Amino acid sequence: MSGNHVSLEPLHRRHAADLFAAMQGADDSFTYLSYGPFSTLATLENWVAQHASAHEPMFWAVRPVATGLASGWLALLDIEPAHAAIELGSIWFAPCMQRTRAATEAMFLLLRRAADELGYRRLVWKCDTLNASSRRAAARLGFTEEGLLRAHKIIKGRARDTAMFSITAAEWPDRRDAILAWLAAENFAPDGTAQRALAEFRQA
Repeated sequence: MSGNHVSLEPLHRRHAADLFAAMQGADDSFTYLSYGPFSTLATLENWVAQHASAHEPMFWAVRPVATGLASGWLALLDIEPAHAAIELGSIWFAPCMQRTRAATEAMFLLLRRAADELGYRRLVWKCDTLNASSRRAAARLGFTEEGLLRAHKIIKGRARDTAMFSITAAEWPDRRDAILAWLAAENFAPDGTAQRALAEFRQA
């Protein structure tokens, strides 16, 4: 999948070297994930090989156009075709990608694939309740918070409460159009600063 600022490629061992370089000095970026940080390239290569061959979660490597280097990954998971529900998650972006147009577009490309191309009617986002940045990202993209799953999982030895968010089929066209408007070149100043926040483009 290709956008103006990023391309998504099925995760492969060939991405491991770029990804390992991108995560140096960023161990804290794995705090709320069930895996990582990765101390060696070989450890990361083994993890990538295992997940690249899985059908669920289905992982993509994220390659920003600006650098040409794989700098993160994200996945579709908890896929329920019978209920037309699917989750965007297991997102890891290197510090160089965080809070960029490439990051927003990467998430948008998978949401659009799930909703517009595959016909899923419920898009899901889940995160640790302590993960403030993930909760902000969900709200920014237009997900509605649904509630809390108490003591939902054990992650790295700690009981995790999980915050649940969703976008429904009725809401998706507005969310899609808002993200596209935010990503448009005319929304950005010459220095790359967004002139309007994403929420300003939403109608509901």
